[in-house]
Amino acid sequence: MRGSVRGLRARLVVAFLLVAAVSSLTTAALTFREARRAILQRSQDTAVNALRAQVDSLAPDLTFPPSQAALENFVHQINGGGQAQGWTAYATYGDETTAPDVADTAPEAITSGLRDAVSKRGVPVFQRVDVAGRPWLAIGMPVTYAGGEREQSGLAVYAELPLTAEKTNIDALIQAAERGALPALALSLVPALLAAQGVLRPVRKLRRAAGDLAAGRLDTRLGVRGGDELAELSRSFNHMAATLEENVIELRRLEATARRFASDVSHELRTPLAAMTAVTDVLDEDADTLDPDTAAAVRLVSEETGKLVRMVEDLMEVSRFDAGAAALHLDEVDAAETVRKSLHARGWLDQVRAELPEHTRVSLDPRRIDVVVANLVGNALRHGGGPVRVTLRTTPRAADGTGRLVIEVADRGPGIAPEVLPHIFERFYKADAARARSEGSGLGLAIAAENVRLHGGELRAANAPGGGAVFTADMPLRPLEQS
Repeated sequence: MRGSVRGLRARLVVAFLLVAAVSSLTTAALTFREARRAILQRSQDTAVNALRAQVDSLAPDLTFPPSQAALENFVHQINGGGQAQGWTAYATYGDETTAPDVADTAPEAITSGLRDAVSKRGVPVFQRVDVAGRPWLAIGMPVTYAGGEREQSGLAVYAELPLTAEKTNIDALIQAAERGALPALALSLVPALLAAQGVLRPVRKLRRAAGDLAAGRLDTRLGVRGGDELAELSRSFNHMAATLEENVIELRRLEATARRFASDVSHELRTPLAAMTAVTDVLDEDADTLDPDTAAAVRLVSEETGKLVRMVEDLMEVSRFDAGAAALHLDEVDAAETVRKSLHARGWLDQVRAELPEHTRVSLDPRRIDVVVANLVGNALRHGGGPVRVTLRTTPRAADGTGRLVIEVADRGPGIAPEVLPHIFERFYKADAARARSEGSGLGLAIAAENVRLHGGELRAANAPGGGAVFTADMPLRPLEQS
């Protein structure tokens, strides 16, 4: 659920809905503002014009200064003529004389600011105010003398009228906008889903194609339609896939050529090396009867021939791994006895501290475990520091008969440099360039790692906290009945 909410489809739909919502709200707000302004402006203009017409028709009959009775009659006539608008009017003359309508009913919408504006400007003034939550329109209109110069007469007419009907109309507009918003968003969901579907379809195809390409199907290509950005992305993917296919084919060809060359050379060297080894063995037996210089040369030839033989054997073993021809020949053996035999065959029992629990019956390939132990212990003796410790342990078998077999080889040398650790199992890699002429071929650890991997395990290298290198072969234990 979390992935679907955070997915591209959800984000596209939400973005589309947000755009639709913002557009709808903006349009509704602008429409509402214009409609509200038009409604209020129409009511305002109608009331102001009607009041001006009443004042213009009744004011000429007044005599100045007007009496209280005349003002009362004047206001009464204005109120009678404004029944259609529903206003309440009153009049003031000077600072003290006020019509009785004002004294008896205090005006709510006529503010002191409106009075000051009428007095100072001498022109009609109006304002909209809210009184106790109700909208009102207040109008102030000065009465002037007729003539070229319209002098102030001192008489001012004020009117206030409720805008209840207009507020009802405006509220109806708001409700209509609210009722229409949800259906509009619901309707916009359909094109949002269609748009997201159209955008995501090529994206999903691209994802599947990338998965196929990662799975090794290098001939994967996308169908390209149109000329938009997604089509350009598909074309770029096709170009990348084609280039990758060409490069991989070329790399595979070169790799196959290199493997075939190493395998062919190794096989071709075996016959002359066998003859050379036989000859050097004979010469070694007679070396003591030769003069010192000749004996030293014989021993050097014999030593270098042995190195060459071991290197050829390593190359042939690597070639079998590369060709997929390496296979396990499982046998039920005592793991401790297998490790002990490997150490004894090379005369290392006196140089190694072995912690080998007895009677550990396991199913494995003894020859390949011998290769692993020989390479790890030999590497520790040559490049580490004594004492070298070999530890064998197993984890308890689970209900299905499986467990873990761990062989650990540790030394007390300087350890492995941090920059070397990532490359320690690479072929022909040597941490010290000065050891290029050492007896190692640079393949021993790589072969050991391949043999552990063939057992379904992993070979790891690390530095011990107290110093020295630690190599750990961690392999699963197969049920004995399957051996």
